[in-house]
Amino acid sequence: MRKIILTLAILYPAATLAQGAAPANPPTIGGKPLVVVGSKKPAAGKKEKEKPLSVAQKLHACQDIDDATKERLNCYDAIYAPQPKPKAPAAKGVNDCRFLKEEDERLTCYNGFADKVPKLPR
Repeated sequence: MRKIILTLAILYPAATLAQGAAPANPPTIGGKPLVVVGSKKPAAGKKEKEKPLSVAQKLHACQDIDDATKERLNCYDAIYAPQPKPKAPAAKGVNDCRFLKEEDERLTCYNGFADKVPKLPR
């Protein structure tokens, strides 16, 4: 029993000293230092890439903004970039609203179509 304790008393400090000493030079291969790029496995805390939202879901997100405001129109314009035409055709779909020149008309057009789009599960 005493021999085991004596052996541990001698080996334990030696092992601690050996682990505590850091090498002065980093390990190399062919004279070039080793580089750790990263693991291929995703980190546990990170979420995987989310699916991009559909146009209908983006339109419903714009509906959450106060009605008849510039922010809501900007939200719609981010989905469909405005391309005003002097003689805009009658809007047959939400995509046609971008051709209207007046902001109020364009907002009313977008609201009309966004209200008709059925809510999709998120």
